[in-house]
Amino acid sequence: MEPLNPYENLPDKAFWRLAVAAHNMFDIEGLWDPKFNIRPKAKVVTFGSCFAQHIGKALVKRGFSWMSNEMPPKGLSADNAKKYNYNIFSSRTGNIYTTSLLRQWTEWSLDKKKTSDEVWEKDGRYYDPFRPQIEPDGFGSPDEVLQSRNQTISSFKEGILTADYFVFTLGLTESWFNKKTGVEYPMCPGTAAGVFDSENHIFKNQDYPFILNNLRESMQLMREVNKKLKFILTVSPVPLTATNTGNHVLLATMESKSILRAVAGQLARSRSFIDYFPSYELINAPSFKGVFFEPNQRGVTSFGVDFVMDTFFKSLASKFEKNESIPPRQRKVLKNKKQADQDVVCEEELLNAFGK
Repeated sequence: MEPLNPYENLPDKAFWRLAVAAHNMFDIEGLWDPKFNIRPKAKVVTFGSCFAQHIGKALVKRGFSWMSNEMPPKGLSADNAKKYNYNIFSSRTGNIYTTSLLRQWTEWSLDKKKTSDEVWEKDGRYYDPFRPQIEPDGFGSPDEVLQSRNQTISSFKEGILTADYFVFTLGLTESWFNKKTGVEYPMCPGTAAGVFDSENHIFKNQDYPFILNNLRESMQLMREVNKKLKFILTVSPVPLTATNTGNHVLLATMESKSILRAVAGQLARSRSFIDYFPSYELINAPSFKGVFFEPNQRGVTSFGVDFVMDTFFKSLASKFEKNESIPPRQRKVLKNKKQADQDVVCEEELLNAFGK
């Protein structure tokens, strides 16, 4: 019999009442239908905003092959390795908040554009404008800065060439560029390091076409040298620390995240080698009532991070291990309420210091 309308035969997940309102928030299912069967031996690299660090940690915790292509020097303690930004992302890039910054790293690593030779100096120490917090006390000379940056560019390239999956977390639309050279900085000069120059440094709040084009071009360049490479996009659920748009930071956050989410969704729908994982929705959707945020309404609790990561791995197991027993949740419940974002390196947090 012909249905009365297209909605008549849709599954429960298509209806808010049946899929959301009728369930406890922790029993909502089917939020991610993964495209790829990520096996433990598959090589995975992770880059992007602060939240991307949780994915790398979760992969290691569950015995997956997260790639760290820029290892700390032998003998360096775990605490110092973290302090100097080793094993935070798959290379010592620091936070890559925007898709245009990802494209910049990609073009440098694949020799599509000449690497910048810009170095910042303060009190006899030298800083990398593109990784301003990578060495907390700065480098001893400009040559050390450039040598270290070239090492990171090389390790970033290694990740592109050898990885099976490239996980990228989109974080911001707000960005800062050098007017003369066109290079982009991960942070506004004069915040994490450097000196702000209004004649030479320009602010850009990126729009949908700009973000989409840069991300699409980045992935295309990577696929040209590694045809097997697949991408998993996520959007950071963490609100902005501060905004330079002139808008209220809450409005700026909602606009920024909406644009990033739209870009990620468009690319995932249009390319078979790109998937989208809903970490943003798992924290921010109204059905979860904000329970995963700390009292500051910005930091994501350790429980929230675990919930997101458990959903990731349970979704994979549910789809690709149907004939096997799904392993129990491997979450290690933390006894304290320490903020999860205290365990990650987030350069944007430095902007808090400038609020009066």
